[in-house]
Amino acid sequence: MASNKEDADIDDAAINEEELEKALCVLAGSDPENCSYSRGYVKRQAVFACNTCTPSAAEPAGVCLACANKCHDGHDIFELYTKRNFRCDCGNGKFGEFNCQLIPAKDEENSRNHYNHNFSGCYCSCDRPYPDTDDQANDEMIQCIICEDWFHSRHLGCTAAEPEELQEMICEACMNKFPVLWTYAAHFAAPVVSVSHPEEEVEVDVVEGAEQVEDSESSQSQDEQPSVSHTKQEEAANRSSPCKRTHEEMTGSPAKATAKTAVCRLKELQAAGQERPRQGAVFWPYSWRSELCTCTSCKRTYVAGEVQFLMDQTDTILAYEKKGLDEPFGQHPLMALTSSMNRVQQLEVIYGFNELTTSMTAFLDQCEAEGKMVTVEAVHEFFEELRARKRRRTNAGYQ
Repeated sequence: MASNKEDADIDDAAINEEELEKALCVLAGSDPENCSYSRGYVKRQAVFACNTCTPSAAEPAGVCLACANKCHDGHDIFELYTKRNFRCDCGNGKFGEFNCQLIPAKDEENSRNHYNHNFSGCYCSCDRPYPDTDDQANDEMIQCIICEDWFHSRHLGCTAAEPEELQEMICEACMNKFPVLWTYAAHFAAPVVSVSHPEEEVEVDVVEGAEQVEDSESSQSQDEQPSVSHTKQEEAANRSSPCKRTHEEMTGSPAKATAKTAVCRLKELQAAGQERPRQGAVFWPYSWRSELCTCTSCKRTYVAGEVQFLMDQTDTILAYEKKGLDEPFGQHPLMALTSSMNRVQQLEVIYGFNELTTSMTAFLDQCEAEGKMVTVEAVHEFFEELRARKRRRTNAGYQ
Protein backbone atom coordinates (compact mmCIF):
# COMPACT_ATOMS: atom_id res chain seq x y z
CA MET A 1 0.00 0.00 0.00
CA ALA A 2 2.79 2.41 0.95
CA SER A 3 4.63 1.59 -2.26
CA ASN A 4 1.52 2.35 -4.32
CA LYS A 5 1.10 5.69 -2.56
CA GLU A 6 4.74 6.59 -3.24
CA ASP A 7 4.33 5.68 -6.91
CA ALA A 8 1.19 7.83 -7.09
CA ASP A 9 3.02 10.74 -5.45
CA ILE A 10 5.86 10.39 -7.97
CA ASP A 11 3.35 10.36 -10.86
CA ASP A 12 1.58 13.44 -9.47
CA ALA A 13 4.90 15.24 -9.07
CA ALA A 14 5.83 14.42 -12.66
CA ILE A 15 2.48 15.72 -13.91
CA ASN A 16 2.79 18.92 -11.89
CA GLU A 17 6.33 19.49 -13.15
CA GLU A 18 5.17 19.01 -16.73
CA GLU A 19 2.28 21.45 -16.21
CA LEU A 20 4.65 24.01 -14.75
CA GLU A 21 7.04 23.59 -17.66
CA LYS A 22 4.17 24.42 -19.99
CA ALA A 23 3.23 27.44 -17.90
CA LEU A 24 6.83 28.65 -17.94
CA CYS A 25 7.38 28.07 -21.64
CA VAL A 26 4.36 30.25 -22.51
CA LEU A 27 6.33 33.15 -21.05
CA ALA A 28 9.74 31.92 -22.18
CA GLY A 29 8.70 32.13 -25.81
CA SER A 30 8.35 35.90 -25.39
CA ASP A 31 10.89 38.60 -24.53
CA PRO A 32 10.45 39.73 -20.89
CA GLU A 33 12.68 42.81 -21.29
CA ASN A 34 11.92 44.42 -24.67
CA CYS A 35 8.56 45.52 -26.04
CA SER A 36 7.64 43.38 -29.02
CA TYR A 37 6.11 46.37 -30.90
CA SER A 38 9.30 46.99 -32.89
CA ARG A 39 9.06 43.47 -34.31
CA GLY A 40 5.71 44.21 -35.91
CA TYR A 41 2.97 41.59 -35.87
CA VAL A 42 4.72 38.80 -34.01
CA LYS A 43 3.95 35.31 -35.24
CA ARG A 44 3.02 34.17 -31.73
CA GLN A 45 3.61 35.67 -28.30
CA ALA A 46 2.23 35.79 -24.77
CA VAL A 47 -0.38 38.56 -24.55
CA PHE A 48 -1.92 40.25 -21.52
CA ALA A 49 -4.80 42.67 -20.96
CA CYS A 50 -4.77 45.45 -18.38
CA ASN A 51 -8.11 45.94 -16.63
CA THR A 52 -6.72 49.08 -14.96
CA CYS A 53 -5.90 50.91 -18.20
CA THR A 54 -8.48 49.35 -20.54
CA PRO A 55 -11.43 48.07 -18.48
CA SER A 56 -14.17 45.97 -20.07
CA ALA A 57 -16.15 49.05 -21.11
CA ALA A 58 -13.19 50.42 -23.10
CA GLU A 59 -11.83 49.30 -26.45
CA PRO A 60 -10.04 45.96 -26.15
CA ALA A 61 -6.25 46.11 -26.10
CA GLY A 62 -3.38 43.73 -25.44
CA VAL A 63 0.16 44.19 -24.20
CA CYS A 64 3.30 42.07 -24.52
CA LEU A 65 5.13 40.34 -21.66
CA ALA A 66 7.74 43.11 -21.28
CA CYS A 67 5.09 45.84 -21.04
CA ALA A 68 3.04 43.77 -18.59
CA ASN A 69 6.15 43.57 -16.38
CA LYS A 70 7.43 47.13 -16.72
CA CYS A 71 4.68 49.51 -17.87
CA HIS A 72 1.76 47.94 -15.99
CA ASP A 73 3.49 47.10 -12.73
CA GLY A 74 0.89 46.98 -9.93
CA HIS A 75 -2.06 47.07 -12.35
CA ASP A 76 -4.91 44.56 -12.59
CA ILE A 77 -3.70 42.48 -15.52
CA PHE A 78 -4.73 39.04 -16.71
CA GLU A 79 -3.09 36.51 -18.98
CA LEU A 80 -4.55 35.73 -22.41
CA TYR A 81 -2.10 32.86 -23.04
CA THR A 82 -0.77 33.39 -26.58
CA LYS A 83 -2.13 35.25 -29.61
CA ARG A 84 -1.17 34.92 -33.24
CA ASN A 85 0.08 37.84 -35.37
CA PHE A 86 -0.43 40.37 -32.59
CA ARG A 87 1.30 43.73 -32.13
CA CYS A 88 1.65 45.26 -28.67
CA ASP A 89 -0.95 48.00 -27.99
CA CYS A 90 0.69 49.40 -24.85
CA GLY A 91 0.53 53.21 -24.85
CA ASN A 92 -1.31 53.61 -28.17
CA GLY A 93 -4.57 55.52 -28.70
CA LYS A 94 -6.57 52.99 -26.70
CA PHE A 95 -4.69 53.95 -23.53
CA GLY A 96 -5.49 57.66 -23.50
CA GLU A 97 -2.72 59.66 -21.79
CA PHE A 98 -0.88 56.53 -20.69
CA ASN A 99 2.46 56.10 -22.50
CA CYS A 100 4.53 52.98 -23.00
CA GLN A 101 7.77 53.26 -21.02
CA LEU A 102 9.69 51.04 -23.43
CA ILE A 103 8.58 52.44 -26.82
CA PRO A 104 6.69 55.74 -26.28
CA ALA A 105 6.14 56.51 -29.99
CA LYS A 106 3.54 54.09 -31.41
CA ASP A 107 0.79 54.18 -34.01
CA GLU A 108 -2.67 55.10 -32.73
CA GLU A 109 -3.89 51.57 -33.33
CA ASN A 110 -2.80 48.21 -34.69
CA SER A 111 -5.36 47.63 -37.41
CA ARG A 112 -4.36 44.02 -38.05
CA ASN A 113 -4.81 42.90 -34.45
CA HIS A 114 -7.79 40.64 -33.79
CA TYR A 115 -9.70 40.96 -30.52
CA ASN A 116 -12.44 38.94 -28.85
CA HIS A 117 -14.17 38.87 -25.46
CA ASN A 118 -11.05 37.31 -23.91
CA PHE A 119 -9.62 40.85 -23.72
CA SER A 120 -12.47 41.71 -21.35
CA GLY A 121 -11.79 38.68 -19.20
CA CYS A 122 -14.57 36.48 -20.60
CA TYR A 123 -14.30 33.13 -22.36
CA CYS A 124 -16.26 30.37 -24.08
CA SER A 125 -19.75 30.52 -25.62
CA CYS A 126 -21.06 31.01 -22.07
CA ASP A 127 -19.13 34.32 -21.82
CA ARG A 128 -17.84 33.60 -18.33
CA PRO A 129 -14.59 34.70 -16.60
CA TYR A 130 -11.69 32.38 -15.84
CA PRO A 131 -11.15 31.31 -13.18
CA ASP A 132 -14.89 31.41 -12.47
CA THR A 133 -15.62 31.42 -8.74
CA ASP A 134 -19.30 30.65 -9.41
CA ASP A 135 -18.56 27.55 -11.49
CA GLN A 136 -18.29 24.44 -9.33
CA ALA A 137 -17.67 22.09 -12.27
CA ASN A 138 -13.89 22.69 -12.39
CA ASP A 139 -14.09 22.03 -16.13
CA GLU A 140 -11.04 21.98 -18.38
CA MET A 141 -10.80 24.79 -20.92
CA ILE A 142 -9.49 24.20 -24.46
CA GLN A 143 -8.42 26.84 -26.99
CA CYS A 144 -9.69 26.89 -30.58
CA ILE A 145 -6.70 27.30 -32.91
CA ILE A 146 -8.63 29.57 -35.31
CA CYS A 147 -10.63 32.08 -33.21
CA GLU A 148 -8.26 31.53 -30.23
CA ASP A 149 -11.15 31.68 -27.78
CA TRP A 150 -11.18 29.24 -24.86
CA PHE A 151 -14.08 26.82 -24.32
CA HIS A 152 -15.24 24.65 -21.45
CA SER A 153 -15.07 21.04 -22.59
CA ARG A 154 -18.77 20.65 -21.74
CA HIS A 155 -19.67 23.43 -24.19
CA LEU A 156 -17.95 21.95 -27.23
CA GLY A 157 -20.90 19.88 -28.42
CA CYS A 158 -18.90 16.66 -28.12
CA THR A 159 -16.89 14.72 -25.62
CA ALA A 160 -13.45 16.28 -25.32
CA ALA A 161 -10.75 14.05 -26.73
CA GLU A 162 -7.70 13.16 -24.69
CA PRO A 163 -5.57 16.34 -24.92
CA GLU A 164 -2.27 14.46 -24.75
CA GLU A 165 -3.30 12.44 -27.78
CA LEU A 166 -4.92 15.17 -29.86
CA GLN A 167 -3.15 18.48 -29.82
CA GLU A 168 -5.41 20.91 -31.68
CA MET A 169 -9.10 21.79 -31.55
CA ILE A 170 -11.35 23.84 -33.85
CA CYS A 171 -14.71 24.92 -32.46
CA GLU A 172 -17.92 24.28 -34.37
CA ALA A 173 -18.43 27.96 -35.25
CA CYS A 174 -15.00 28.17 -36.90
CA MET A 175 -15.53 24.87 -38.72
CA ASN A 176 -18.72 26.34 -40.21
CA LYS A 177 -16.98 29.57 -41.20
CA PHE A 178 -14.47 27.52 -43.20
CA PRO A 179 -16.59 24.50 -44.19
CA VAL A 180 -13.97 22.73 -46.36
CA LEU A 181 -12.42 21.64 -43.07
CA TRP A 182 -15.37 19.27 -42.56
CA THR A 183 -14.09 17.26 -45.53
CA TYR A 184 -10.66 16.90 -43.94
CA ALA A 185 -12.29 16.12 -40.59
CA ALA A 186 -14.09 13.13 -42.13
CA HIS A 187 -10.72 11.61 -43.08
CA PHE A 188 -8.13 12.82 -40.61
CA ALA A 189 -9.74 14.13 -37.40
CA ALA A 190 -10.40 12.21 -34.22
CA PRO A 191 -13.41 9.89 -34.03
CA VAL A 192 -16.68 11.68 -33.42
CA VAL A 193 -18.10 11.41 -29.92
CA SER A 194 -21.27 13.50 -30.07
CA VAL A 195 -23.24 14.59 -27.03
CA SER A 196 -26.92 15.40 -27.50
CA HIS A 197 -27.32 16.68 -23.94
CA PRO A 198 -24.95 16.74 -20.94
CA GLU A 199 -27.47 14.80 -18.83
CA GLU A 200 -28.19 12.12 -21.43
CA GLU A 201 -26.23 9.01 -22.27
CA VAL A 202 -23.32 9.66 -24.61
CA GLU A 203 -23.92 8.52 -28.19
CA VAL A 204 -20.76 7.33 -29.91
CA ASP A 205 -20.39 7.65 -33.67
CA VAL A 206 -16.95 6.62 -34.91
CA VAL A 207 -15.74 7.95 -38.24
CA GLU A 208 -12.70 6.05 -39.40
CA GLY A 209 -9.58 7.87 -40.63
CA ALA A 210 -8.06 7.67 -44.08
CA GLU A 211 -5.54 5.04 -43.03
CA GLN A 212 -8.34 2.81 -41.80
CA VAL A 213 -10.32 3.31 -45.01
CA GLU A 214 -7.38 1.93 -46.99
CA ASP A 215 -7.34 -1.03 -44.63
CA SER A 216 -11.11 -1.51 -44.63
CA GLU A 217 -10.91 -5.18 -45.64
CA SER A 218 -9.24 -6.07 -42.37
CA SER A 219 -11.47 -6.78 -39.42
CA GLN A 220 -11.26 -4.89 -36.18
CA SER A 221 -12.26 -6.24 -32.80
CA GLN A 222 -14.84 -4.49 -30.67
CA ASP A 223 -12.23 -4.05 -27.94
CA GLU A 224 -10.45 -1.50 -30.14
CA GLN A 225 -13.49 0.78 -30.41
CA PRO A 226 -14.02 3.69 -27.99
CA SER A 227 -16.30 2.84 -25.14
CA VAL A 228 -18.09 5.32 -22.91
CA SER A 229 -17.32 3.07 -19.96
CA HIS A 230 -13.57 3.58 -20.46
CA THR A 231 -11.56 6.23 -18.72
CA LYS A 232 -9.92 8.91 -20.89
CA GLN A 233 -6.62 7.10 -20.59
CA GLU A 234 -8.17 3.83 -21.74
CA GLU A 235 -9.89 5.58 -24.64
CA ALA A 236 -6.60 7.06 -25.77
CA ALA A 237 -4.84 3.73 -25.50
CA ASN A 238 -7.53 1.67 -27.27
CA ARG A 239 -8.70 4.12 -29.91
CA SER A 240 -7.50 3.06 -33.38
CA SER A 241 -7.10 6.08 -35.65
CA PRO A 242 -4.42 7.97 -37.58
CA CYS A 243 -4.06 10.26 -34.59
CA LYS A 244 -0.76 9.18 -33.11
CA ARG A 245 2.31 10.97 -34.38
CA THR A 246 5.65 11.68 -32.77
CA HIS A 247 6.39 14.99 -31.07
CA GLU A 248 9.03 15.62 -33.75
CA GLU A 249 6.45 15.22 -36.51
CA MET A 250 4.24 17.84 -34.91
CA THR A 251 7.01 20.38 -34.41
CA GLY A 252 9.24 19.50 -37.33
CA SER A 253 9.97 21.57 -40.39
CA PRO A 254 7.15 21.93 -42.93
CA ALA A 255 9.66 20.75 -45.54
CA LYS A 256 9.35 17.28 -44.07
CA ALA A 257 5.66 17.15 -44.90
CA THR A 258 4.68 15.13 -47.94
CA ALA A 259 4.08 17.36 -50.94
CA LYS A 260 0.51 17.13 -52.23
CA THR A 261 0.42 19.89 -54.80
CA ALA A 262 0.38 17.84 -58.04
CA VAL A 263 -3.40 17.41 -57.85
CA CYS A 264 -6.04 18.95 -55.63
CA ARG A 265 -6.14 16.77 -52.53
CA LEU A 266 -9.40 18.35 -51.43
CA LYS A 267 -11.19 17.29 -54.61
CA GLU A 268 -9.88 13.75 -54.19
CA LEU A 269 -11.25 13.60 -50.65
CA GLN A 270 -14.58 15.08 -51.71
CA ALA A 271 -14.83 12.48 -54.50
CA ALA A 272 -14.32 9.73 -51.93
CA GLY A 273 -17.73 10.69 -50.56
CA GLN A 274 -16.92 10.16 -46.90
CA GLU A 275 -19.02 12.36 -44.63
CA ARG A 276 -18.88 13.49 -41.04
CA PRO A 277 -21.73 14.96 -38.97
CA ARG A 278 -21.31 18.74 -39.06
CA GLN A 279 -21.76 19.36 -35.39
CA GLY A 280 -19.58 19.89 -32.38
CA ALA A 281 -15.93 20.86 -32.09
CA VAL A 282 -13.30 18.88 -33.99
CA PHE A 283 -10.11 17.48 -32.44
CA TRP A 284 -7.13 17.02 -34.71
CA PRO A 285 -4.11 14.69 -34.38
CA TYR A 286 -0.40 15.37 -34.73
CA SER A 287 0.66 16.57 -38.16
CA TRP A 288 -2.89 16.94 -39.51
CA ARG A 289 -1.90 20.22 -41.17
CA SER A 290 0.41 18.31 -43.50
CA GLU A 291 -2.68 16.62 -44.96
CA LEU A 292 -4.11 19.94 -46.20
CA CYS A 293 -3.96 20.48 -49.95
CA THR A 294 -1.58 23.26 -50.96
CA CYS A 295 -2.51 23.63 -54.62
CA THR A 296 -2.91 27.20 -55.89
CA SER A 297 -6.70 27.10 -55.71
CA CYS A 298 -6.74 25.83 -52.11
CA LYS A 299 -4.12 28.36 -51.04
CA ARG A 300 -6.36 31.14 -52.33
CA THR A 301 -9.24 29.66 -50.36
CA TYR A 302 -7.18 29.69 -47.15
CA VAL A 303 -6.22 33.32 -47.69
CA ALA A 304 -9.82 34.32 -48.42
CA GLY A 305 -10.93 32.59 -45.23
CA GLU A 306 -8.03 34.17 -43.26
CA VAL A 307 -6.78 30.75 -42.18
CA GLN A 308 -3.58 30.63 -44.24
CA PHE A 309 -1.66 29.97 -41.03
CA LEU A 310 -3.05 26.41 -41.11
CA MET A 311 -0.48 25.63 -43.79
CA ASP A 312 2.33 26.47 -41.36
CA GLN A 313 3.17 23.56 -39.07
CA THR A 314 5.42 25.81 -36.97
CA ASP A 315 2.39 27.98 -36.12
CA THR A 316 1.15 25.48 -33.57
CA ILE A 317 1.06 26.05 -29.82
CA LEU A 318 3.13 22.90 -29.41
CA ALA A 319 5.91 24.34 -31.60
CA TYR A 320 5.81 27.62 -29.63
CA GLU A 321 5.96 25.79 -26.30
CA LYS A 322 8.80 23.59 -27.52
CA LYS A 323 10.75 26.73 -28.32
CA GLY A 324 10.06 27.99 -24.80
CA LEU A 325 11.18 24.72 -23.24
CA ASP A 326 14.46 24.96 -25.12
CA GLU A 327 15.16 28.26 -23.35
CA PRO A 328 16.83 28.35 -19.89
CA PHE A 329 13.59 29.73 -18.40
CA GLY A 330 12.04 26.33 -19.07
CA GLN A 331 14.21 24.92 -16.28
CA HIS A 332 13.50 27.75 -13.86
CA PRO A 333 14.14 26.92 -10.17
CA LEU A 334 10.59 28.07 -9.43
CA MET A 335 9.55 24.60 -10.63
CA ALA A 336 10.74 23.12 -7.37
CA LEU A 337 8.69 25.62 -5.36
CA THR A 338 5.40 25.35 -7.27
CA SER A 339 5.15 21.64 -8.05
CA SER A 340 1.96 21.23 -5.98
CA MET A 341 0.10 24.20 -7.51
CA ASN A 342 -2.37 24.24 -10.37
CA ARG A 343 -1.58 26.10 -13.58
CA VAL A 344 -3.33 29.35 -12.59
CA GLN A 345 -1.49 29.47 -9.27
CA GLN A 346 1.80 28.66 -11.00
CA LEU A 347 1.41 31.54 -13.45
CA GLU A 348 0.52 33.89 -10.59
CA VAL A 349 3.75 32.87 -8.82
CA ILE A 350 5.78 33.29 -12.00
CA TYR A 351 4.32 36.71 -12.68
CA GLY A 352 4.83 37.67 -9.04
CA PHE A 353 8.46 36.58 -9.25
CA ASN A 354 8.96 38.69 -12.38
CA GLU A 355 7.29 41.65 -10.68
CA LEU A 356 9.49 41.25 -7.60
CA THR A 357 12.66 41.00 -9.69
CA THR A 358 11.76 44.07 -11.76
CA SER A 359 10.74 46.13 -8.73
CA MET A 360 13.80 45.14 -6.70
CA THR A 361 16.13 46.07 -9.55
CA ALA A 362 14.41 49.45 -9.92
CA PHE A 363 14.61 50.02 -6.14
CA LEU A 364 18.34 49.29 -5.99
CA ASP A 365 19.03 51.39 -9.09
CA GLN A 366 17.17 54.32 -7.52
CA CYS A 367 19.13 54.01 -4.28
CA GLU A 368 22.39 53.95 -6.23
CA ALA A 369 21.40 56.94 -8.39
CA GLU A 370 20.46 58.98 -5.32
CA GLY A 371 23.53 57.87 -3.37
CA LYS A 372 21.37 56.38 -0.60
CA MET A 373 22.29 53.55 1.75
CA VAL A 374 20.05 50.48 1.50
CA THR A 375 18.78 50.46 5.06
CA VAL A 376 16.51 47.94 6.80
CA GLU A 377 13.80 50.60 7.00
CA ALA A 378 14.03 51.27 3.25
CA VAL A 379 13.71 47.55 2.49
CA HIS A 380 10.68 47.29 4.80
CA GLU A 381 9.06 50.22 3.01
CA PHE A 382 9.81 48.61 -0.34
CA PHE A 383 8.06 45.35 0.58
CA GLU A 384 5.15 47.19 2.18
CA GLU A 385 4.61 49.01 -1.12
CA LEU A 386 4.66 45.67 -2.97
CA ARG A 387 2.02 44.30 -0.58
CA ALA A 388 -0.09 47.43 -1.09
CA ARG A 389 0.09 46.96 -4.87
CA LYS A 390 -1.01 43.34 -4.51
CA ARG A 391 -3.97 44.35 -2.32
CA ARG A 392 -5.04 46.99 -4.85
CA ARG A 393 -4.77 44.50 -7.69
CA THR A 394 -6.68 41.81 -5.79
CA ASN A 395 -9.43 44.22 -4.76
CA ALA A 396 -9.78 45.50 -8.31
CA GLY A 397 -10.16 41.93 -9.57
CA TYR A 398 -13.26 41.39 -7.39
CA GLN A 399 -15.00 44.65 -8.30
